[in-house]
Amino acid sequence: MSTRTAVERLWKANGLPPAWLSRLLTDSTSDPCVNSSFKLGTTAQSTIGLSALAVAHFHELNTGRKQTVSVDMRHAILEFKSESWYTVDGQLHGSGKLFDELAGVYKTKDDNYVRVHTNFPHHRQGILDILNCAPTKRSVAESLLQWNSFAFEEETASRKMVATALRSFEDWDSTPQGQALKSVPPVMLIKVGDAPKRIPDPSHRRPLQDVRVLDLTRVLAGPVCGRTMAAHGADVLWITSPKLPDLPELDIDTSRGKRTTQLDLTIPEDRATLGELVKDADVFLQAYRPGGLADKGFDVTDVVSARPGIVYASLRAYGWEGPWSNRRGFDSLVQTATGFNVAEAEAYAKYTGDSKSSPLPPRALPLQALDHAAGYLLAFGINAALCKTVTEGGSWEVRVSLTAVGQWIRSLGTVDPGVAFGRGVPLPPRTLPQVSEVAVRSVELKQAIGSSTRGEYRKTMSAISHSAVLSETPVEEGEAPMGLDVHSPVWLPRNNMAGPIYQHDLCY
Repeated sequence: MSTRTAVERLWKANGLPPAWLSRLLTDSTSDPCVNSSFKLGTTAQSTIGLSALAVAHFHELNTGRKQTVSVDMRHAILEFKSESWYTVDGQLHGSGKLFDELAGVYKTKDDNYVRVHTNFPHHRQGILDILNCAPTKRSVAESLLQWNSFAFEEETASRKMVATALRSFEDWDSTPQGQALKSVPPVMLIKVGDAPKRIPDPSHRRPLQDVRVLDLTRVLAGPVCGRTMAAHGADVLWITSPKLPDLPELDIDTSRGKRTTQLDLTIPEDRATLGELVKDADVFLQAYRPGGLADKGFDVTDVVSARPGIVYASLRAYGWEGPWSNRRGFDSLVQTATGFNVAEAEAYAKYTGDSKSSPLPPRALPLQALDHAAGYLLAFGINAALCKTVTEGGSWEVRVSLTAVGQWIRSLGTVDPGVAFGRGVPLPPRTLPQVSEVAVRSVELKQAIGSSTRGEYRKTMSAISHSAVLSETPVEEGEAPMGLDVHSPVWLPRNNMAGPIYQHDLCY
């Protein structure tokens, strides 16, 4: 499937005007855009294009200004791994490793594999408690050889830990969860309440000017969504908990353009603060574990009641239906559980001619494609829902799950293994942008000075720029918080939300 067809289907499925599809301009590049048997270039270009096209449509509904959107496929695939190529004061930040040393794939007693996720301390300790072993990779590997892969998967789920057994696409499709999600689209818009139509403001210079976004997400998909909305002018307030561990190597990149603050929602005072913020918000974006906000008074019904006309967007790993709907999950685990790692391994074995191992060792996708695609589809869904608040009114819920996004990526088709791995261009090495292809697509941001920052020294961050180019309202970068508690939990004044910006131009 081509980018044009993929975009057209999702655009029309969500009730947006077909005439707008001609405004999206794509380059002549085609997959393989990277060394994978899946159409990841098409995935990146489609999801980023949809998000940008919807925000341009919202801007036209507000101002009457027409424009085109263009997305370069190779730039888009690089943006899908933006966390690997940013610098702080000219130096690459962090180790470049996204995973804890114990995370990864392990062989099991039933001649299969499991993938465990140990990036957060409580998840790491939970896996070690189940295995009753030392905190070393060797010890974990030896212990897992005593487990059946599916029994271990069930045990970790029962203890609210995160690990999945390796399955093929066929195996996954035959599971109750696979059956439950069979016809679920990657993004869903649901009208959940009545509200007056949003009043357009033709004075807006930027597409999401005066749009206030509460971002209660973590890791990649949700934060990527919030970062994208900030790039188009939204006031995005990223709220995290001071009791939960951070992931600074990811957080710095995904906080670009946002304001950051921390609230402990187990404390009545902080819940009250969030409640006040909700009353003046336009978007509530959350990726809490299923049901995690209900007991705190911030599920979709609560938020819509407090703020009619709001867009409530949620991300889950395994969707809203089926026996796995309440399970926690991450991109790497969903890849393993739903068949991607088997399919990629089989394709690579065909390319190399080496298929002696049985089963083949799992092969992950070259980037966190489910996370990034889900992030841009969340942004697309939110922007589409904002359009509907203008044309129809009402309150809207947006639903995206990693599993449904993976199912959609499968539907795009695959690339012949010889072409995929023989012609697919690998991602550039993790080097300073000045000596890589990222250099012509980077933008500098200054560190935000907020309530918890000490001193006047401002760091400079260089990061890969946004690949979506809007002809009339080019993406503009705000400051970079470079921390999760830099600002006070308050909104910026209306009509003054553009703030200090640093416009960039792409150099090709």
